[in-house]
Amino acid sequence: MPFTLATWNINSVRLRAGLVSKLMTEELPDVLCLQECKSPVDKIPVEVFQALGYTHMVARGQKGYNGVAIFSKIPMVEAGAADYAALGHARHIAGKLENGVTIHNFYVPAGGDVPDREVNEKFGQKLDYLTEMRDAFHADKPEKSILVGDLNIAPREDDVWDHKKLLKIVSHTPVEIEHLAQTQDSGKWVDITRQDIPEGLLYSWWSYRAKDWAAADKGRRLDHIWATPDISNAAHSSRVHKIARGWEQPSDHAPVFATFDL
Repeated sequence: MPFTLATWNINSVRLRAGLVSKLMTEELPDVLCLQECKSPVDKIPVEVFQALGYTHMVARGQKGYNGVAIFSKIPMVEAGAADYAALGHARHIAGKLENGVTIHNFYVPAGGDVPDREVNEKFGQKLDYLTEMRDAFHADKPEKSILVGDLNIAPREDDVWDHKKLLKIVSHTPVEIEHLAQTQDSGKWVDITRQDIPEGLLYSWWSYRAKDWAAADKGRRLDHIWATPDISNAAHSSRVHKIARGWEQPSDHAPVFATFDL
C-alpha cells in the first residue's frame, strides 16, 4: 500500500498549527514528521490534527526549544528515541508503521555560527551528534527504515546557492559534509530526494534575513529523506513544497515529500 511522507521543520507547532493543518488538508501526506516543535508533548495541539485523520502520534518535546513529532494516518507505535551526544535535547523520535517500516525523525543541532569546535561549543556538539548517529547505525544496521528531518547540512554543491561562498559557513563546511557522509554510509542510507531529482539546484530552507527570499533565492537543502537499500527502489515522486515558505507567518523551511510503494 503506497504512502506519502513529508518532513518539515515547523519552527513552533503551536504557533503554526494552522499551517500544519493547511499542509495536511491540501497535500494529504499519510505521515508528517515535524522538527523544532518548540513544545512539550502535552501542549502539542493533537486534537486539531486528529480531526484531520492523523490519529497516531509519537513525539519528544521541550518547552520553547527543539522537539520532534511524527503524525500518521497509518497505525504507528513508538520505536525509540535517542539522545546522541548526551545533550538532553528532544532531537530524535522513531515510529514503526503497521507495514513494518520504521521512521526515524531527526533534528540535528544547527552548530552555531563559527565552524570551529575549539571556540564554538555548539559546532562540536553538532559533530559529536553526527558521530554518535554514525556509530549507532554502524552497530545496528537498519532495515526497512526511513530517516528524515532537518539534518542542518547541505551536502552537495547544488544543495546551496553558492558553493564557494558557503564553504566556510556552518551547514556546508567540508568537515560537516564528511561527518554527514559517514553517517549516511554507516546505515547504507540512500538519499531519496536526490535519487529522484539527481541534478540541479535544490533548496528546502531560505533565511528569514532576506528581504525578498523568493527573489534572492539564496537557499540551502537542509531537510532530507533517506531510506535503507531494501526499500529505496520503492520511493518516488520526491519534491520540495516551496510554496509553503511563502505562506503567512511561515517557517523558514519548506516541507519535503516522497512517496513509497510498500
